[in-house]
Amino acid sequence: MKGRKVDLASANCGVARALQVVGDWWSLLIVREAFLGEQRFGQFQKKLGLAKNILSLRLKKLVEEGILEVDDGPAPPRTRRYLLTHKGAQLHVVLVALWQWGEAYGGDSALPPLSNRLFDRQTGLPLRPLEVQAENGRILQPSDLTLVADGAERPGQAPCVTTEGVTGESLA
Repeated sequence: MKGRKVDLASANCGVARALQVVGDWWSLLIVREAFLGEQRFGQFQKKLGLAKNILSLRLKKLVEEGILEVDDGPAPPRTRRYLLTHKGAQLHVVLVALWQWGEAYGGDSALPPLSNRLFDRQTGLPLRPLEVQAENGRILQPSDLTLVADGAERPGQAPCVTTEGVTGESLA
């Protein structure tokens, strides 16, 4: 299986489908920079230090997937901008979760702590850690979660990913 990329687009799992769209680190870092206000090819390249050909491919895919949209700006001169779509903006929860996880667990413990943190622009206060909540507000732990197939009468175990060559386990 080494070297073979599995197409997860039709997997029966939201995580697998999301990874099909934004599963490589460069794509998420491009989206992060778009959240921070970057819009132009050169800005992304300067901030990320990414080779132009790789950046071009990732931007093209993010546009095709509806995460970013292209705006050629007012004429003349036309300067192409990459703007987050509504679909792309919804990734903010994912990025904040990854950021918070990375602050707590990412990297070598011998490294110095991160020199920047996320804050609420309006209040100036740091963000509370994200938590998964039930519809009634109860905070959930991983052991509280289960997958339920559409039309099932009760929760049960179900395969998360069912694509050729890949099988994941349910969260239960």
